[in-house]
Amino acid sequence: MDGGPEAAPYCCATCEGGEVTGRSLGRHYKKSRSLSTSSATTYSEYRRTQSLHGPSPVTTFGPKACMLKNPHAVMHIQDPASQKLTWNKPPKSVLVIKKIRDASLLQPFKELCIFLTEVKNMIVYVEKKVLDDPAITGDENFGAITKKFCTFREDFDDLSNRVDFIICLGGDGTLLYASSLFQESVPPVMAFHLGSLGFLTPFKFDTYQSQVTQIIEGNAAIVLRSRLRVQVLKENWDEKDAVDEKGVILTNGEHEAGRKALQYQVLNEVVVDRGPSSYLSNVDLYLDGHLITTVQGDGLIVSTPTGSTAYAVAAGASMIHPNVPAIMITPICPHSLSFRPIVVPAGVELKIMLSRDARNTAWVSFDGRKRQEICHGDSITITTSCFPVPSICFRDPVNDWFESLAQCLHWNVRKKQNYLNSEDEEF
Repeated sequence: MDGGPEAAPYCCATCEGGEVTGRSLGRHYKKSRSLSTSSATTYSEYRRTQSLHGPSPVTTFGPKACMLKNPHAVMHIQDPASQKLTWNKPPKSVLVIKKIRDASLLQPFKELCIFLTEVKNMIVYVEKKVLDDPAITGDENFGAITKKFCTFREDFDDLSNRVDFIICLGGDGTLLYASSLFQESVPPVMAFHLGSLGFLTPFKFDTYQSQVTQIIEGNAAIVLRSRLRVQVLKENWDEKDAVDEKGVILTNGEHEAGRKALQYQVLNEVVVDRGPSSYLSNVDLYLDGHLITTVQGDGLIVSTPTGSTAYAVAAGASMIHPNVPAIMITPICPHSLSFRPIVVPAGVELKIMLSRDARNTAWVSFDGRKRQEICHGDSITITTSCFPVPSICFRDPVNDWFESLAQCLHWNVRKKQNYLNSEDEEF
């Protein structure tokens, strides 16, 4: 915003009106506390409706002060409590993601695909390596159904604008994998709990037909799970760098003149660690271009609110509801008693680089995948992505989250204290 003398400050009607009497001030205060969807009420009569937003703060302060209006502030955030799924047109295609090499999921996978294809007349997308399972290729009856499927290969085929919604069969890893397939807009995701933990998979498969039908009809709440937009800038990149069978990108140590930027969309966390080295990791952490600290320890976790209940919580971080716009920064075994996890606003830009005096390189992974080495001169830039994952709720964002805390993490579970009667009080 131009700070020159010609930039006139914005004033509200009260400020422009000169002196304000006690009576007019009362009217202005009464109006400023009102909601846009209801009539003005006094503060004592104000009753908060069901909303996940905090109350809008007043922008006038005393009789003459007010907030300077920012003409560039054009962002409007919808109340998370009112986020409902709807369709501009009836959905016609669905991507079914199944956990690989899990025999227990074969029957649910077949039942779901038959239901979607034969009953709902949907175009079903399935990953090619899923259909290459001998247990599927050997089933002649199901083979006639698979001929109707559309197949794809990760990192080769682009699913953008082809899939209307996604169904995951498995654990939390299937939702993370679904997120990795879409580097921009992500279709709504319906996740069935058929894995081990299931913190992100609220649906039970027993009643899948009625639940899927409700989703197709657009009758569901959604929670927007923010992602991290990550750019890895390799200072000395060799195009001949190899990738092993586990997906680890290996650097050969040769110094090339080129630089290469790699882009990732991350749903859970970015983890920077010391790798196989026995030395402490030594990395510098920048926030909006300013060095805020140097991390000396086993590493650092930068997570979304969704990822705060994953690796971060095991490292001592707080758990953040996915509707809270924030980024969690958590050290891994820091060599300092005072280095505690912190939460920063979602709009900041973080940058991680090796310190000049670091004794060894570092390693980075994204949602547990694409692990690669970070050398001197390389940088990792992290911001909040504008492409969240719309996760379909079983009930609503709040109840689903607390249900997962209780059922999956056994949050605050302990034996109840016995009741103290009048006879016990004597002792």
